[in-house]
Amino acid sequence: MHYRTLGGGDGPRISAVCLGAMPFGTTVDERTSFTILDRFAEAGGTFVDTANNYACWVPGATGDESETVLGRWLRSRRAGDRTVLATKAGARPDPARGPRWPANAEGLGAGALRTALDGSLRRLGTDRVDLYYAHVEDRTVPLAETVEALAGLVRDGRVGVLGASNHATWRLAEARQHAAAHGLSGFRAVQQRHTYLRPRPEPPAGLQRETDEELLDYAAAYPDLTLLGYSPLMEGAYTRADKPLPERYDHHGTVVRMRVLAEVAAECGATANQVVLAWLMGGPVPVVPVLGVSSVAQLDECLAALDLALDPYQRARLDTA
Repeated sequence: MHYRTLGGGDGPRISAVCLGAMPFGTTVDERTSFTILDRFAEAGGTFVDTANNYACWVPGATGDESETVLGRWLRSRRAGDRTVLATKAGARPDPARGPRWPANAEGLGAGALRTALDGSLRRLGTDRVDLYYAHVEDRTVPLAETVEALAGLVRDGRVGVLGASNHATWRLAEARQHAAAHGLSGFRAVQQRHTYLRPRPEPPAGLQRETDEELLDYAAAYPDLTLLGYSPLMEGAYTRADKPLPERYDHHGTVVRMRVLAEVAAECGATANQVVLAWLMGGPVPVVPVLGVSSVAQLDECLAALDLALDPYQRARLDTA
């Protein structure tokens, strides 16, 4: 395993890959979830990511499942002290706001954030999380209110580092500027959808946001900001015929990049998934991939990417395809 510092400076030491716990307790049963977590820890993995709404869109789920399963694993393995724990607030369904998600998401108001953290800490069985994200933008709430409420959670000792997910770069920058101007803890991590293929340049649809050139430029300018990428392998779409690419990647540029990706993978004796992960981790702005897996075999394939070194010529071909 390789390691780096989250958020620069005095941030926690994290494994270079993060294990995403989104399906745990819903589409991945608890026994399998524990096995995956055990293997990740055995390999030296320390960084685990969840949210207070995972996976509320699965029929019959409430959004409690991922945090609850992860909390049981942490207690049963006594792993709290050796796990860097990340969770999120803002996207959990709030029945008082209506019956349909995501229209009824709890949002990023001060009261909602405090309530959300209380629930997460209870389900995780801890009194503190190492990284706490504003999960999705909420433009119904003044940005200053969100920034100040999150900083208060850090001041209270219940949160270590703050992060933003699914936020426009300009909103991230404004939030960081407000925090700096008022001497507050600000965002030191940002998690967006990020993979090798590039989507069509069109306005974002739904809650998710892609990593774009603007965000990469911004992250390159600020060493105190760690960039994380979720869905780096697009649920197996790089390697599985039964997993079609998302529609927004259906354009000519994808054909060219997939061809070069296959060529580099063959040269390295690696899978396309491993090349994608190595490309993310080894770029000018190093990315921490958030691995979404449903089996130990999938996890082991991903972990092998940590030892895959792309030479400058291979990286240049991948970059310019």
